[in-house]
Amino acid sequence: MSNPSEINGGSVVAMVGKDCVAIACDLRLGMQALTISNDFPKIFQFNNSFIGLTGLASDVTTLSEVFRYKVNLYNLREERDIEPETFANLVSSTLYEKRFGPYFVGPIVAGINSKSGNPFICGFDLVGCINFAKDFVVGGTSSDQLFGMCESLWEPDLAPEDLFETISQALMNGQDRDALSGWGAVVYIITKEKIVKRLLKTRQD
Repeated sequence: MSNPSEINGGSVVAMVGKDCVAIACDLRLGMQALTISNDFPKIFQFNNSFIGLTGLASDVTTLSEVFRYKVNLYNLREERDIEPETFANLVSSTLYEKRFGPYFVGPIVAGINSKSGNPFICGFDLVGCINFAKDFVVGGTSSDQLFGMCESLWEPDLAPEDLFETISQALMNGQDRDALSGWGAVVYIITKEKIVKRLLKTRQD
């Protein structure tokens, strides 16, 4: 049996810049080598926190709604928006609840702390173990290629425009070497003042 996390394909990458953070994903939904859709977003926004979900498409859809429900409850109970660090722990505990029958996803969280303005990114395994990072985090079927591209292109203290260019080139070149990812991409550039969403045209083959 093939790895359930790789059946539908998809890739996500997050990067830290100077007082900014970026998260990007491809838009392909496939059934292994068969492409079903080129408009399947894998990044979901919760206030100033973002989560990228790759893996089994049914689990991606289910978890995005679970997190929306839990974040709304948090906002009502605490009467404030959830911070990225808190959201990361919420993701971790939610995944760990299902550790004996896990969701087949590879989440990546990115965001800016609304009080300190510090960028935050982290990744997770299937059961919610958090992998904190100060440079970049990758996930999905092209993660090996993305690691190489990010190590080559990423530099400390990138400005928002430079960060956009870096993460775009890393994602597009990484997924070009992976048949299960691609078919367009979406990039979010997050600063304390604003959030910018941009769509990228990529190879459609």
